[in-house]
Amino acid sequence: MLRGTDFQQLFKIERNTIPMVMPTDLLESSLKKEVSLLLKDGRVLSGRLTGYDQYMNLVIEDTREEREGNERRLGNVVLRGSNIVSITLK
Repeated sequence: MLRGTDFQQLFKIERNTIPMVMPTDLLESSLKKEVSLLLKDGRVLSGRLTGYDQYMNLVIEDTREEREGNERRLGNVVLRGSNIVSITLK
């Protein structure tokens, strides 16, 4: 069985090389910025992040939906956090 130090030496893992960013901290710093969201059903929504809660439910303004090459304007949208696969800053 590998001990912690043996494991680090074996895989040459250095501590503190990748800073840990909490999701809520990232959302807080992303407020009022353009984001792109990939949803579970394959849709991509883009718009300005204006709010969130502890469950990562998001409020997006000026939302645009991209699906199968088509774009549709949705306006203001409240998204349930469990439907979001990834969030990208634009």
